Amino acid sequence: MNKRWKPSVTVAAIIAREGRYLLIEEHTPEGLRLNNPAGHLDPGESPEDGCAREAFEETTFTFKPTEMVGIYMSRLLRPAREGYAAEDVTYLRLAYCGDLGEQVVGAKLDKGIVRTLWMTPEEIRTNAHRLRSPLVLRCMEDHLAGQRFPLGLIYTDPSVLSATKG
Repeated sequence: MNKRWKPSVTVAAIIAREGRYLLIEEHTPEGLRLNNPAGHLDPGESPEDGCAREAFEETTFTFKPTEMVGIYMSRLLRPAREGYAAEDVTYLRLAYCGDLGEQVVGAKLDKGIVRTLWMTPEEIRTNAHRLRSPLVLRCMEDHLAGQRFPLGLIYTDPSVLSATKG
């Protein structure tokens, strides 16, 4: 039997303001961890729309991606634990920077998100042991280095956005 390997596609918002980066603190199986506002790309949405959605759900701020920071891969090997099987997941992360809008009054943080916080690059480096993924630090470093690509680097065909599932 041939089983095709498929990475799990995620989108991440790399949001900087006044020398600090907006991160979220969230519950994970490994405890409280820091992450970029990020999550899985949903069926029927473009990566840019998915990034804006995830940023809003995890921060309650509107966000408009304007450039890509990079495309990344990482692998999570999580041992089995009581009641849960071992996991081996490869993530393909599409990271965007852009314009942070207003915080939406009355909006609630997504389930599992404890809080948002602004951290300096040095604070993030010092807390590397608390990062959900090594990609959090890598994306920040690439952003600081000025790495940017046009949004058109990834094309979303209209068939993806169709309400009809194929």
